Amino acid sequence: MKVALTYNLKKKDPLKPVDYFSEYDSEETINSVISALKNKGHSVEGIDVEYPALFSYFKKNSVDMVFNIAEGKHGRFRESEVPAVLDYLNIPYTGSNTFSLALALNKALTKKILKAEGIPTPNFQLFVKGDEELSADLVFPLIVKPNCEGSAKGINKTNVVNGKDDLFKKVKECINIYRQEALVEEFIEGKELTVGILENGKTRVLPILEIDFSNCKESGEYFYSWKMKEFQGNTELGLVPEFHCPARLDKDVEEKVKDVALRTHRAVGCLDISRTDIRLDKTNTPYVLEINPLPGLDPKESNFPIMAYAAGMAYDDLIEAILISASERKRLN
Repeated sequence: MKVALTYNLKKKDPLKPVDYFSEYDSEETINSVISALKNKGHSVEGIDVEYPALFSYFKKNSVDMVFNIAEGKHGRFRESEVPAVLDYLNIPYTGSNTFSLALALNKALTKKILKAEGIPTPNFQLFVKGDEELSADLVFPLIVKPNCEGSAKGINKTNVVNGKDDLFKKVKECINIYRQEALVEEFIEGKELTVGILENGKTRVLPILEIDFSNCKESGEYFYSWKMKEFQGNTELGLVPEFHCPARLDKDVEEKVKDVALRTHRAVGCLDISRTDIRLDKTNTPYVLEINPLPGLDPKESNFPIMAYAAGMAYDDLIEAILISASERKRLN
């Protein structure tokens, strides 16, 4: 099969915020996906989706499938940009469609759908200007997040607040820096879990990954903040979470968590692959924080491959499974 890999290469720019390119992929990830596809017998070419390079490439080259890991370039619908181009050109691609990618990047809209579907998610309020009255239904502690960002951008330990003064200070800071609404939601104390869904012939829920931040107390980063994701494993910074896969859960709770993740995957309309972040509270209620239809595929550090390994899959087999799932969908359509 002739495959094009679409991606955004992570880079540095001193004129941009430190987390600006956090969603983009490293050379290691890009090369690992290309290598995996080649090992499975496919012809592969990588394309950094800088415009107009994307249009130029597909104008000159025909492919059987696009393996898409691109985050897009601009705005609150950026993850849907490359799929939208491919849809227009009638080129099949892996992963979710334009609608699901655009929806999932908007945390507040996703949470509205989850609530309508009866899927537990923390109570929340969206702040557009930053001077709205705080809903009386919300209970501190609260956490403030940019509404349309991924990779924990804009989130650090100071985003968890216990009073109105700190809340509104952080809300206004979030709006000013990221030029978008601020999502405020109740901070759920409890186990941090993430659940991968893989569609390879049938929909499969991978072993649950538990991230234990007990060893990170000195850093103050006791949840998946941007610094935790960006510098995970750095002993000097104290960013050394422990991973347990499968998670340390009894069977009933495990099934409940998997069911919530699968229902979230389907409610958002994800295809081929997704990863749902969940907090398990003291009553063992799994609260969905967000869903990522475009999870990282770094073979060493990303959560999704860790879950695939726990399921007995090799990295090359994981990449091939995503490709085959998309190919089968193309055949049926």
